[in-house]
Amino acid sequence: MYYVKNIKLGGLLLLVFLVTGCASHEPSPYSGIESSLEMRPNKQDNSGRIPFKYSTSVNWNQYDKIMLEPVVIYSGADAQFSDLERNEKTVLANDMTVKFSEALGKHFRFADTPARGTLRIRLTLTGAETTVAGLSTFSRFDIGMGSYNLVQASRDREGTFTGSVSYAVEIYDASTSQLLESYVTRQYPKVYDISSTFGRLSAAQAGISRGAEELVEVLLSK
Repeated sequence: MYYVKNIKLGGLLLLVFLVTGCASHEPSPYSGIESSLEMRPNKQDNSGRIPFKYSTSVNWNQYDKIMLEPVVIYSGADAQFSDLERNEKTVLANDMTVKFSEALGKHFRFADTPARGTLRIRLTLTGAETTVAGLSTFSRFDIGMGSYNLVQASRDREGTFTGSVSYAVEIYDASTSQLLESYVTRQYPKVYDISSTFGRLSAAQAGISRGAEELVEVLLSK
């Protein structure tokens, strides 16, 4: 009887998630972002995590220094912060500063003034969704919702009741101010990253860490 009740509960929670969770805000080019008019739908992104992008042909190997601008909290009418409080936005912005600085600092030197061989990177926090603590953890082990999360994990998509973070990345040549690449992204943790299922901002913060590493991969892969 307990087994049957668990399946029924899991099925009910999955239905609730599909009705509410699937209405998650998908990131847009965000009209207040400087490079928004340059971005186009990213047809090469199968993950759905980088839906809009602008890129040029760049030899990234010529850059070995970074200027990282202070993270901006987006205030446009098309921001997607759901029910976040102002202090929670600040927490995420500060976390972006720390995580991106750490990730970039492992491979690039930081510079204070624009010069040849220097990239200027602007990060704009544009939205976030909170984790439903308790339900997010429970749903990873529940029989009724397990199959859904397994499918999501295989597709590298987000799990049930999981939060996320959305932000824009703009990369410029610091010496010429030429826009080299920009994109908007929605980041979230791996489905079975259980540590990210605790706390309202845990998944968004895990997404920031993941996004920072992915930016480094972009700059090192070309």
